[in-house]
Amino acid sequence: MRLKTSFLKDSKHTGVAGCVGWLSANEAYSCGDDRWILCWNTISGEPTKLLQLPDFVFPLHLHWFPRTATSVPSSSKKAITNELFALSTTDGKYHLVSRSGHIEKSVDAHRGAALCVCWSYDGTALATVGEDGLIKIWSRTGMLRSTLAQQGNPVYSVAWSPDSDRVAFTTGQQIIVKPLQPNTKPLQWKAHDGVVLKVDWNPLNGLIVSGGEDCRYKVWDSYGQVLYTSAILEYPVTAVAWAPNGDYFAVGSFNSLRLCNKAGWSHCVEKHTTGSTFGLAWAPDGTRVAAACGDGHVIFAHMIGQRWERGAFELTLSKRRTIQVRNVLNDALDLLEFRDPVVKASFDFGYLIVTTSLQCYIYSIKNWNTPVLFDLKEGSVGLIVQSPKHFLLAEAGALHLYSYEGRSLPSPLLPVPRLPTLGQFTVSLCSDTLAVRDPIDGKVVHLFDTVTGRPLGIRKPLQHKLEVQEVALEQVGPPAERKLAFVDSNQDVYLAHVRLSAITRIGGPVSGLAWHVDTSLLCGLQDHALLLWLCPGAAFIDPQLLPLTQTHRDSPEVGKAAQLLSFSGSMVQVRRADGALIQLHTLPYPGLLHTQVTRGLWPAALRLCRSAKLPSLWAVLSVLAIQGKQLKTAELAYAAIGKVDKVLWLRQAMDLPSEAQQAKMLGLGSQANEVDHILTQDVGRRFPGAVQVLQQRLPQHGCALLYWLPPSPSC
Repeated sequence: MRLKTSFLKDSKHTGVAGCVGWLSANEAYSCGDDRWILCWNTISGEPTKLLQLPDFVFPLHLHWFPRTATSVPSSSKKAITNELFALSTTDGKYHLVSRSGHIEKSVDAHRGAALCVCWSYDGTALATVGEDGLIKIWSRTGMLRSTLAQQGNPVYSVAWSPDSDRVAFTTGQQIIVKPLQPNTKPLQWKAHDGVVLKVDWNPLNGLIVSGGEDCRYKVWDSYGQVLYTSAILEYPVTAVAWAPNGDYFAVGSFNSLRLCNKAGWSHCVEKHTTGSTFGLAWAPDGTRVAAACGDGHVIFAHMIGQRWERGAFELTLSKRRTIQVRNVLNDALDLLEFRDPVVKASFDFGYLIVTTSLQCYIYSIKNWNTPVLFDLKEGSVGLIVQSPKHFLLAEAGALHLYSYEGRSLPSPLLPVPRLPTLGQFTVSLCSDTLAVRDPIDGKVVHLFDTVTGRPLGIRKPLQHKLEVQEVALEQVGPPAERKLAFVDSNQDVYLAHVRLSAITRIGGPVSGLAWHVDTSLLCGLQDHALLLWLCPGAAFIDPQLLPLTQTHRDSPEVGKAAQLLSFSGSMVQVRRADGALIQLHTLPYPGLLHTQVTRGLWPAALRLCRSAKLPSLWAVLSVLAIQGKQLKTAELAYAAIGKVDKVLWLRQAMDLPSEAQQAKMLGLGSQANEVDHILTQDVGRRFPGAVQVLQQRLPQHGCALLYWLPPSPSC
């Protein structure tokens, strides 16, 4: 992936172009030392003059009202809308300027220059910083709320936290994170060996990127722990900016523009001759970045070279409007051309989903010539999630489900006033269930039925004690057995039964999760290691076997901070911290065993386990046999791993009537609540009124009473 840059031969600003911002995917605004605000139409490439500021008033920074926020009425007759940007200037003021170029309001904010202004992500507040060392918080109508902090040095940059409850700002060599609540201790750390010039905080991944005069850029978590430190560049880093989706960021320096992965490594470096980059801004769709440069030029760059690989097909975005499809088996080439630039694409389960600013295209690998086409409802897709039967589009303000025939399905509604941008790790989709982490409360996961679009059953949203970082739904199996794996902020892995209120911890710590695309295998990534759960469902069927079904493989080639991309066949694809792609191979036996059991080939499953001679494989067969009610197979599997007590338990269960046998099998996995439920139902059917007596007189020993009751006639 790389950037392709373009700019006019002659600069349109006669002085330094100091700042730039986007209103829409095709409309950008820039300001310079000539005091002109220019409006750029990126289709034609020509700017128009919008407004010239008064004499001796020079712009320093602009920021558009966030698209995810809603308009609000002001005390005046006009409303503050989302077609409004804040502009800070050298006279210590910030101005609210409309799209038409009218200054709606000017506010005295600082003594000396107002160096930076930034809207909160929810659009309810503004933060300004200046040469006087003050950090001030304003309402979106321009009223001062508080002076958050005062520093002895000028504050060059400020950024809001994802929840809009904290701000990060720079002072000298430090970055300080200050909560809005009074009398709360700030978090501060030394970030660079020189003055920190720029900072940006991404709302999706929660990571902070900074650049300084020490010629480095760094990536931090929200607690101030450094995740990546770049090598020393040729010149100081003067601008940094996160892409809206949080997958990459841009770094500006003298005569260079760099595209970086969120892990910190560089995709590409584009050289130019337009001087230092003083301002960076991403288009709302995340496909283009604009840079305001020292010689007055405004550079526009778009991304090309993204690649998608599945099976025998290799897809490449060769141009903004063209995707090249290559079949590696016969080297056949197809070109998919679109009317508008490609905004987002996803390739999985035999289908390619491509969205532009106006339309969505659905291609099948069986026919690349005639796609299914429909118009988008909102026009700005931030996320595509696929499943075997349908796919999800996260557009501005809503989630929409579609079949691969292009038919709109009932869409889920989240209990939030307006949906912010969602990340790929906070949404998971399978054939019958959709899981979405709450955009506001990170401890809550909402579960929806994809058929009706409503919350799943009568259960409440899944509630965890810590913030959920990643969710992943099992892709195979019946809906009644659907499982959800998730990772919390402690990097612990939990497994939840979607249809039941059962949650259990199965391991950790991990930095990523992925279900196998064809079987119920789960893998997780650790530093220098790969974790495999060969049968995660053992946590609900026989928890004592769960450790036996988990394997740990040392993989020093993975390194630290790697990203897990996919798990299919017997290979796990991983991207290392330096950007390199590697393949980790796993044993094929567990996947083959799951496939045989799914097809009901129990004798073949036994032969496979006897041939492989792996205790972990016998443990998997034990769990699957119990789940499939194959007691004889389960007895053989338990015997192979030396579980004598379980073998005796199974032999006793084989001689019991059906209800008692079912309860006995649940007791094998210590599921006491289910045992009580089944036995109570059986007693109530055979002896009406006995259940009430049990509840009143023997609340703790209801199960034991079954052995004192005569057998039913059916036995």
